[in-house]
Amino acid sequence: MPAPGKKWRHVIVNTHSSWLHGDPRGFRSRRHRIPSSGDYKHPPPKREHEGLYRYQLGKSRPEIHLHLDLRPTVGRALLQQLRACGHEVLAIAVTKVHAHLLIELPDNIVKVKAIVGDAKRCASRSVKAQLPGAIWARGGTFKRINSPDHQRCAYEYILYDQGPEAWTWSFRDTSTEGQFGRTRPSPRRPHAAAQRSEGRSPE
Repeated sequence: MPAPGKKWRHVIVNTHSSWLHGDPRGFRSRRHRIPSSGDYKHPPPKREHEGLYRYQLGKSRPEIHLHLDLRPTVGRALLQQLRACGHEVLAIAVTKVHAHLLIELPDNIVKVKAIVGDAKRCASRSVKAQLPGAIWARGGTFKRINSPDHQRCAYEYILYDQGPEAWTWSFRDTSTEGQFGRTRPSPRRPHAAAQRSEGRSPE
């Protein structure tokens, strides 16, 4: 089980301008003030918010890309900040325009956003020579993990399904070096990532 007062969460953060209001993949505006009939899994009808998307593209800064050589630095900065504050991390993936993390965090969304915000700022500072300023868009996605199966699926999705150019780190790694192009073990162990969910970590 998670520590008292905490929950496991699958956190997703995007780089600046990589997912704008009006995006044809679907989007969520703050407090759902602008309704979108879809999301990235079930995209809305084509051109549903085409005008809004063109407007956002026109006024937004260029999309921030995390190049291959920066992804390990960004991932380690996220990991080190979260660990320094006492939060257990099971997996991280950093790609060109977003990062995924599986973290045990307080069961309070205000505190969750503050903790993740601090980690994002540390990651931005870690690459400020190459990418001056903040690299992340505001907010993020903070999915609560509801079961051991859900945690296992999130863990494996983060490590194995982000593409060969994703830098990934797992709590099983013996260092913070991480790696690119992590491949799913075969044959797949049926309970590889869930023993500590709702536990502490996958075993």
